[in-house]
Amino acid sequence: MTPTVAVDRFQTSPPLNRVSGSLPDYLADAVVSALIAEVMLTPKPGLVDMRSRGAHIDLSWNLMCHSAWALHSTFHAMASAGQTIADQQTLREEIGAIGRQGERAMMQATGGTNTHRGAVWALGLLVSAAAQDCLSLAPQSVAARAGALARCHDRFAPVTTGNKGERACRDYGVGGARAQAQAGFPHVIDIALPTLERSRASGHGENAARLNALLAIVSDLDDTCVLSRGGTDALTAVQSGARRILAAGGAAHSDGATALQQYEAEMLTLRVSPGGAADLLAATLFLDRIRTDLAH
Repeated sequence: MTPTVAVDRFQTSPPLNRVSGSLPDYLADAVVSALIAEVMLTPKPGLVDMRSRGAHIDLSWNLMCHSAWALHSTFHAMASAGQTIADQQTLREEIGAIGRQGERAMMQATGGTNTHRGAVWALGLLVSAAAQDCLSLAPQSVAARAGALARCHDRFAPVTTGNKGERACRDYGVGGARAQAQAGFPHVIDIALPTLERSRASGHGENAARLNALLAIVSDLDDTCVLSRGGTDALTAVQSGARRILAAGGAAHSDGATALQQYEAEMLTLRVSPGGAADLLAATLFLDRIRTDLAH
């Protein structure tokens, strides 16, 4: 039985310029807050949310929250490494080791279920990069530093992992999470954050703005989670469905909301889940959070 989780402390954390603890304390809280905000976002087609398991049989909202809590010390250790290790190569290998240990802790906490492996990679790089320079926390700057870290070769990483995402990259010739990070998270910087900002400026509620940001990622991402479950036909359907919702006005528009309901039914029929896009949404919310805290 999955332990119940008190999530209130992660829904908010102190603004950066008024944080009472250390920078790693703040950043680790901000990452876990972003992970919990992602799973709380509802309705998310094919993904775990406050209503359902989506296309998953082994995941739940409570389990995802429990996993996020279990990874707090991992992100704290990565932020501490980013703050204290100046050499890029040494830092890359240190956070790689921390990340692999964090994956083991995650699997132990969830009874062997992969809840956040992709998030450990993406948000681990971003939290480490944020800690490298606390005076340069604009999303573009943090993502660029994370990209530089991702391009460093980790000599101690396994050559192959056997993970589904890795197999999908090989089978379908896509770059996956690794290429996304090495490029400086373009789907976060160039797609999700601008969509989030436009939706907010249009007067959409925060929930709709975040859903639109997720859909914008889904519409353009070669999501290895979708590919591993349904192949290229499923990916094409998932991408085109997300584009239809956005073209209908997005999640805040009545036509968009109707298209979203239809899209969810399609995703459940296909039994696919855009988990890679969900990880990038969490990364978006993390960068948006620290940017917002900097402005106050």
